[in-house]
Parts: sequence; structure tokens; C-alpha cells
Amino acid sequence: MSLLLFFCTFLFLLSKNTIANDIMVQKEHLSVGKTLVSSGQTFEFGFFSTNNTKNLYLGIWFKNITPITVVWVANRNHPLTDSAGVFTITDDGNIAVLNGSKIAIWSSKSSRSVGNPVVQLLESGNLVLKDDSASYLWQSFDYPTDTRLPGMKLGLDLKNGFSWYLTSWKNVNDPSLGDYSYGMDITGLPQFVILNASTKQFRSGVWNGVLYTGLVGFKLMDIFRNINDINADEVTSTFENKGNDSSVITRELLNERGKLQRFRWDKQTMKWIEMLVLPRDKCDAYNHCGINSICNIAISRTCECLQGFTAISPEQWSINNWTDGCVRKANLECASDIFVQIEGLKLPDMINFLVNQSMSLKECDSECRRNCSCTAYSNSDIREGGSGCILWFDDLFDVRKFSFVPLNQHLFLRLASSEGEPIFNNTKKKKKNSQVLMKVLVSVGSGVFFFCLVIFLIIWRTRRTDTVLNDGERRNDLDLPLFDLITIQSATNNFSHTNKVGEGGYGPVYKGKTSEGQEIAVKRLSKDSGQGSIEFKNEVILIAKLQHRNLVKLLGCCIQGEEKILVYEYMPNASLDYFIFDKKRSKLLDWDTRLSIVKCIAKGLLYLHQDSSLRIVHRDLKASNILLDWNMNPKISDFGMARLLGGEQTEAKTERLAGTYGYMSPEYAVDGHFSVKSDVFSFGVLVLETMSGKRNRGFYHDSHHHNLLGHAWILWNEGTPCELMEPGLEDSNFATSQKVLRCIQVGLLCVQTLPEDRPSMSAVVYMLSSENSLLLEPKEPGFFFERSLDDHTNSYPRNSENQVTNSLVAR
Repeated sequence: MSLLLFFCTFLFLLSKNTIANDIMVQKEHLSVGKTLVSSGQTFEFGFFSTNNTKNLYLGIWFKNITPITVVWVANRNHPLTDSAGVFTITDDGNIAVLNGSKIAIWSSKSSRSVGNPVVQLLESGNLVLKDDSASYLWQSFDYPTDTRLPGMKLGLDLKNGFSWYLTSWKNVNDPSLGDYSYGMDITGLPQFVILNASTKQFRSGVWNGVLYTGLVGFKLMDIFRNINDINADEVTSTFENKGNDSSVITRELLNERGKLQRFRWDKQTMKWIEMLVLPRDKCDAYNHCGINSICNIAISRTCECLQGFTAISPEQWSINNWTDGCVRKANLECASDIFVQIEGLKLPDMINFLVNQSMSLKECDSECRRNCSCTAYSNSDIREGGSGCILWFDDLFDVRKFSFVPLNQHLFLRLASSEGEPIFNNTKKKKKNSQVLMKVLVSVGSGVFFFCLVIFLIIWRTRRTDTVLNDGERRNDLDLPLFDLITIQSATNNFSHTNKVGEGGYGPVYKGKTSEGQEIAVKRLSKDSGQGSIEFKNEVILIAKLQHRNLVKLLGCCIQGEEKILVYEYMPNASLDYFIFDKKRSKLLDWDTRLSIVKCIAKGLLYLHQDSSLRIVHRDLKASNILLDWNMNPKISDFGMARLLGGEQTEAKTERLAGTYGYMSPEYAVDGHFSVKSDVFSFGVLVLETMSGKRNRGFYHDSHHHNLLGHAWILWNEGTPCELMEPGLEDSNFATSQKVLRCIQVGLLCVQTLPEDRPSMSAVVYMLSSENSLLLEPKEPGFFFERSLDDHTNSYPRNSENQVTNSLVAR
């Protein structure tokens, strides 16, 4: 094994001298050649060197195992280059590695004041810094390198915003940060992932209350016992030796090739015995067979399509190239779709999903049937008969089949009625009862009549709903108050100019006050507006059905003669663009307020896309359409351009382009294709604008001709994304800087060129709310290059401030 060869290459520059056994106090130091040894003589701590190098590293290794096996390195990225360096406790109570010039090349970062600090190497292999209270001020277990020992956590501290994960060495002779990491992803449900940079190489499958669905079949229980701790404060996993037997020596290693290995030390052969390796085979390689497929190591071809699916590229599949995956044989029809039960699977990855831990499997089934975009569902917890619900939407990623059924985990897959036998709540008795009932109905005349009547009512109701939603002619069914024109004129002082608070592509907006004293915003459709009756009706119909704290509330409407007026709740702090694009007013929005605004907009958009009774694409999300209440809480407004996606529809095409340049996604602006992912693009632009205080369109920089997206992309690649922040919002606080970086990264993920690369809004809300989940590396954004002034296809000057926020309607 190359691993053993690596350990053989270590040069042990240390003598066996120790100072105070396992403890070092302030005023003492550890120089090259001296070590600390744990009380049970298991671990040793000091300086070491690798083969053919003069670099020195401070680390921990097994004391009595040959060849030397290092389990932790302090200064992995900053080696000591001279033997005059020391390890010491500094005056401020931290620990540090000092070079020969007494300059710290590595140190701990404890901010707590300490009295009589002490460093101790514990028998567990944990190096701790503590004080008189015996509480740990710092510990090496919080900063693992490539090795996990029993009792060492991997996962996330949700309370303090901290994560524990392994990172590989660069190579066998260089302990500096390598390409691979191994940690917990809590997007949806906890699962472990191995990443190469930001690309998934392996995932364990989600935790179902008993096991990780992709880690079945390992016979390690005689040696290892995994312990998961999932609560409001942390989501972590540790392992311990069975029976807490301290005589058994074990470790877990992420090697330089991206393989996760578990070892135990065999005292008879004096060798490390490999007990587990991940990925273990080709089916453990992430999404090896492509989307909507199953990887099965037990069959000769390895890959097969899910039931009801066929290969996207049959020619490629014939030569064992499965990366394109599979596509449905028959389109879904929603109401008549069926569900088939599949057992023995590693559940699909949490890409486009929804988790509800309080639902039963029956409720989960009903919810998936109701939502025509839902493609599969399963229990999230299989204990005690099963509970909780996972819903998957769109394509399914990284599904694996095992040769035996692991416990009681089932996936219920949605298919067209022609593609299989349906599952009715997974209960044969209910299916039998339904069949008996159908026979009774068919056998009697009244039953036939009733059955036909039900079908007729369903069809009539569907057509009637479509008419309301598409044509907007039946507003009486919306239970929306109607204001008379005299009331509106009285409230706005006959549309007085002094009451005018704004204007958009639809026409002016006035502030008003009803006779009851309620403040209202009156949106009056202008006669020469590019947005006409269709947009007006569209807004009335859609927003009347929506209720969410981050959507502006429609109070009523007025249709009298040629007047078409919408009445909204009044938002006293105008719109977001009023603040972020003004040098003086922008100072009123500190970092926390901006982050809160971004999070709330994301929740409102998620409601439109997924959580409301309708599936709505806004199509004109921008700063001027985000209104702010008294407490600066944002609300999405202006639904004149919004479109409803019905049934299983996930995208649509239009010849009538609607929206605002600078916020439009590439696929929408160029080809007219819109979907929830085009809203995600607009949201990403909005995030970057809110963080920077600069408009995307019309952005100018002395050194390049890119817009704001391009500028953010340049900063990201240069490793300085936080420079995007508006001057004056910078904060030296590390936690704040990490939040800023995370917010910018989410914005860049949302504006990626391809819709399929952009996250769903459910994923966006999670990424913004959880400071610990691993984020993917963003790809190049769409529409990031501004044309120069001599390009006649450009409709605006590059160096001017874009004050136009009106929505474009191209006919």
C-alpha cells in the first residue's frame, strides 16, 4: 500500500525525551526533539519531518506503532524551515509555533481570557488547551486534518456556526491542504459526502433514523459503533470502538486520492488492517449512471433506467457510457398518474426536494399526488413503522440498487398510468375495497349515472378554473373586495400629484387613506401603458389567491369605465432600489438588514414556486418590485407579468417577452423560455445588487467592461469576493465575513448560465439559513459581459446610471 510506503518515508527527528509527560505549562516550550506523550503511552506530540524534505511540522502520531502514523498536523500549510523553532503558550493564552525569529507561523485563536493555561495531550489523541476551570479553550479535535479518531466529531455545530470535516494531504510527503474533503451535508437530511474541490465524488445516502441509505451491508459492528447526534444545536456523527475497548486501536483516514478508509491495528501482524473503504465500487461514484437511473453492481451492465424511463442516448449506453442518464417513456398526466414501490435503494440525492418530518406516509402520498411536479416520495425516518416525508421534484440523482432490501426503506416513484401497476397507499386492502366499490357503481344504473356526473363535474371545474386563471373574466369567485371610484378618488385627493409615490410600466402609484383611516397604495393603470388589461387581470387573479408575509397584500380593485385600479397595503419605506442605489440612503441599510431582506425575498419566492396552491413564475423580480414596510421587511410586488405553471409543467415558452433587462435569465431573454429557474437568476442578480449597492445593468469599472455579475465573477476567481460589498459595510468580524462570502456565493450560484446548474429556491433558503452546509463552486454567470460603446446593438450607455426600472413588454 502506498499509504504504508508513505509512513515508511517519515524521518523521525525526535528523541524520546518528554517534558512533564503529557502536560506543558506556560513559560515552557517544546523544541525539536522533545515531545509530549499521553498518559497511556498511546499518542505522542511534537515536531516531525517527511522524507527528502527539510520542512518540520507539529503533529500527533501513534507512539508505539511503526512505521510512524500521523493523525493530526497543526501547521500543515506553513512548515517550519529551521530547527530553531518551538511550540509554546503565548502571553495571551493561545498556543503557537514560532520560527527561529520568534514569528508565529501557526497559532490557535481562542478569544477567551485564561488563567494559568495548560496544554495536555489526552489518551484519546486530543490535544487540548485548558485553564484553571479545566474547561477546554481549544482542542485539536475541533480542527481535524485527514484522520478521525474514536470520539472525534464530524458534522455541524448549528448553534455556533462551526463545522468539522476531514481534508486530505496534498500528497504522501506533503501534509498541506489537498484536493479532497469529507464531511456532512445537511441539505434536507444529513448525509456524508466526499468532495473534490466542490464536486461530489461520493455520498453516503441520507440518514433515515437507522442508517445512511447508501451504507448498507458493512459488517463492522464487531469493531465500530457509529453514534449520530441530531438536535437543534448540532448534527454530528462520531464512532467508538465496540464496548469502548481501549485496547483496540482504530482510525479513519481520507487519503490523498480521495478514498475514505477505516483501519484497525493488528497487534499480531503489526499492520494496519483495512476494514472499510469508500467509494467501494463504481456504483459508489456519484451519479455514475446519470439521472433517473439505477446503478446495480450485481448486474453485468451495471446501469439500468428506472421503471418507466429509457436511455437518453441509446448509442452511448450501448458502449457503456451512461452519463446522460434516462428520460421518461411517457409524459405524466398528473391526475391519472400512478406510483410504484421500489425497494432496496440508496435514496436519491437531495437536489430538488421538500422534507416534512411531521407527515405520515399516507399524507406524504397525498401531498405528492396533489403536486404534479412531485416525481417520488419516501419516509424520512423508518423507525417504528416509518414517519416523515421526503418529496423529490424533477430528475432523480445518484440512485443505487442493493442486492437485498435494507430494513424497511421504500421509494415511491411517479409514473404515467401506462407504465406500471399503481400503489394505493401501499395497502392491498384499500385497493381491494376500491375495486369492489367500482364494481358496485358499474353494476347499478344509479352508480353509472353518479360516476358520469362526477367525471363531468371534474372536467367542468377544470375548464372553469383554467378560464379564470388564463382569461381573468370571473373575478367574482376570488372573494376580492371591489372599491368604487369615488372612494379611491377621495382617498387619494383625486389622484393628487402630492400623493403620488412612484410610477412603473403600468402607470402611477398613489398613497391614500380610507375614511376608516387605513393607509393604502393605489396602483392606477395608465391608458398609454405598455401593460394592458391582460396584465391587470393577471395580477388580480394571481395575487388574490396568495397569502404570505413576504408578498404584498392586495386589498381590492376598482373597475369602472376605463379605470382599472389595484388597491394594496401601503408600504411606507418605498422600494428596495430607493435605498440600495442611493449613496446616502444606502447607509441606512446595515449588513444584518440586507441579509434579512435577502432571506425574506427568498422565502417569498419559494412560496410562489413551491408552497402556494399555485405554481407561479414572477418573471419580473427586481429591486423596484421589492417593497419595504415600517420595519424594513420586504414584500414582493407587481404580478402583472407573472405566469402560472399548471400540472406537471416546469417551464414554458412565450413569444411575448416580459421583464427587465439586467434581471432576465439568458434562456428567457434569448429564447423566451421561462421557468422557476429564470426567477432564481433574477433573485441572484438582486442578491449581488443588495450586497454591492450597484446596479447590474449600467455597472462601470475602470479595469474591465463587465457588468456587476462579471465583476463579481472576477472577484470570486481572484479570491476576493468580499470586495463586492458596498464600502462602509465591511466588518473585520470573522463570522460576518463568512456570512458575506456565503451570501455572495449563493448569488453567484443563482446566476449561473444554465438553468439546471442553478439551485431551487428551497435550496437557496436553506443555504442562506444554514451557515454550515457545504456549497458548490459556482460556474460562470450568464449575461456578464457589457458591450462597448461602439457596439450599436447596445441600447444604453455603459457609463450611465440606469434609472429605468420599468418592466419591458415586447409584443
